Amino acid sequence: MASLPKYMTAGRCDPLGATWDGFGVNFAVFSANADRIELCVFDRSGRREIARYDLPDCTDEVFHGYLPDALPGLVYGYRAHGPYQPELGHRFNPNKLLLDPYARALIGEVRWSDTLFGYRPGATRADLSFDRRDSAQAMPKAVVLTDDATWGDDRKPLLGWAETVIYEAHIRGLTRQRADLPEDRRGTFAALRDPRMIDHLVRLGITAIELLPVHAILQDRFLVERRLSNYWGYSTLSFFAPERRYFAEPDNPDDELRATVRRLHEAGIEIILDVVYKHTCEGDETGPTLSWRGLDNASYYRLMPGHQRRCVNHTGCGNTVNIAHPRVLQMVTDSLRHWATRFRIDGFRFDLATTLGREADDFDPSAGFFDAIRQDPVLSRLKLIAEPWDLGPGGYQLGNYPPGFAEWNAAFRDGARRFWRGDPGQRPEIARRLMGSPELFDRRRRRPSASVNFVTAHDGFTLRDLVSYSERHNFANGEDNRDGAEDNVSSNWGVEGETADGAINALRDRVRRALLATLFSSYGTPMLLAGDEINRTQRGNNNAYCQDNELSWLDWTALDDESGTGMLGFVTALAAVRRRYPSLRSAVFLHGIGMIADDLPDTAWFDEAGNPLDSHAWSDAAARLLVLRRATASERRREATLLLLNASEDDRAFTLPAPAFAWIVEIDSARAEQSRRPVDGPDLTVAARSMMILGAELAPPIA
Repeated sequence: MASLPKYMTAGRCDPLGATWDGFGVNFAVFSANADRIELCVFDRSGRREIARYDLPDCTDEVFHGYLPDALPGLVYGYRAHGPYQPELGHRFNPNKLLLDPYARALIGEVRWSDTLFGYRPGATRADLSFDRRDSAQAMPKAVVLTDDATWGDDRKPLLGWAETVIYEAHIRGLTRQRADLPEDRRGTFAALRDPRMIDHLVRLGITAIELLPVHAILQDRFLVERRLSNYWGYSTLSFFAPERRYFAEPDNPDDELRATVRRLHEAGIEIILDVVYKHTCEGDETGPTLSWRGLDNASYYRLMPGHQRRCVNHTGCGNTVNIAHPRVLQMVTDSLRHWATRFRIDGFRFDLATTLGREADDFDPSAGFFDAIRQDPVLSRLKLIAEPWDLGPGGYQLGNYPPGFAEWNAAFRDGARRFWRGDPGQRPEIARRLMGSPELFDRRRRRPSASVNFVTAHDGFTLRDLVSYSERHNFANGEDNRDGAEDNVSSNWGVEGETADGAINALRDRVRRALLATLFSSYGTPMLLAGDEINRTQRGNNNAYCQDNELSWLDWTALDDESGTGMLGFVTALAAVRRRYPSLRSAVFLHGIGMIADDLPDTAWFDEAGNPLDSHAWSDAAARLLVLRRATASERRREATLLLLNASEDDRAFTLPAPAFAWIVEIDSARAEQSRRPVDGPDLTVAARSMMILGAELAPPIA
């Protein structure tokens, strides 16, 4: 550090961020409205500033400079000079140290104090006031990295969508309580790559693990003051740097993440990251000045037309990233490519993606964000998943995303829940969900896999809680039980919460298995919430975003009671049956017009008596029984499956539709333990609140 030069040279305006070239470091940062930007260099601890430079040049609104002889490991931040005119959207305050939006590694943590705000909290003029205190001691800093990486013979699984089964998990909560893993690795990426964890995923038939956000996050002040934490991580502090608390070796997170990705790839498992680009951790106009706000508030954020002091808040998190600005869009796509290339990530799930598709206020499937992704030679080849809503006008856009994107299908979630709860008039609804929601996705040559089907996700009840609670129980969050969804389409089946009543518990188990059987036998991409396979509970909390504790962590002691025959064994059997029969996971939409044989269409619907359904039967609000037969053929194989669904309160007899096949009962959700058995005769009894999956191998086509 003592050899740092007195002055910077002009350097280059690209690439953005801090780039070491073997002889020094180039710095480049975008700001359309700053007058000048200073580079502040700190000692290795990040506590003491040891040098300060003006970035000497600005090209096309990018300030840049080159620091000769600087090395990887250099610790730095920025200060931006410009107008402090909040009423015009400008909030420059050079007293505030700012993170580089392209920082790839951070040192230190945010230490909450009023110095982090560009204005004086509590002042009469509120955010129109100006704070002159230095924030450097309260701020983390960026660290310069090299681009060196060793991947050996790593090969991506490159699995097709039709074969994909997603497991949604939190990297910390997944292994934090797994006692058979080394204690110092639990809750980290190192634990995820442990053979015992990978064996669990492989046994379940998982082909992709979708992780809640792993970008560096801010621990929000209001949570810190409540002695809670931002557990889920939807409060991004850096779009390029990983969150250090998720690593067994926090000073070397990149190598640990690479090693984990490589181990997962070896096991045939892809890794998908949940990413948050629609807002940042800086909140609304009264929030702290940490990075983007201080560099160029009017460019990085969408501001209220005619009232630029205020942030547009389509996200419910205080601000909305101005993705329509070309430099902001560049930052997002650069971030995605960073994770896709530096860490060989296989896909992304975009949180509240409707925000990313807004041109002005309206959602547009041809928005610049989608165009940029779809034409990108790296990103367009990945698995891309949209959460298709936000809180802005016209925010619910399920089914309206362009080709190349799959979507979280909440219609599947709610439809499956209502059917198995026994709500009236659900026969047409569950039929649509079983067939991949064609009314939503069967256009523009999209496939059934565009529908990411789920019964539960991180946001909401776990599967066990879904059948144990009719109301949310979120008092631990400190918001008087006002947070979280009020309507969960759930049922406690007679008692709120846990019970020792054997009959109620047996019914709850049957409903849970029926919901999972529906998930795995429906067209689309199934997504399983981590822990549902081992009866995880959050004790009725449906919004555990701030619970970094046993309430959210998976309780692996449940495996001691499973013995391979409980829920874990059931999910394993479901995944195996889905792999065995192509008619359970068709890559294309089927409409009952293709013929597999003279008397066998690709899809057919029946009632419990084996009769085809007519319009009256479809509109029968009291009908809670349904039969679906699907069949596929290839050059070497023809097969068929038969789903028998009974959402009524009683056991019911079903007559199997003609023609007669040598059916095998593959799944009976009324039973905890599964064993394949042939069907003896034309009739079967399906237990109340349960379903059966039958399969049959047909004679191959005549050559």
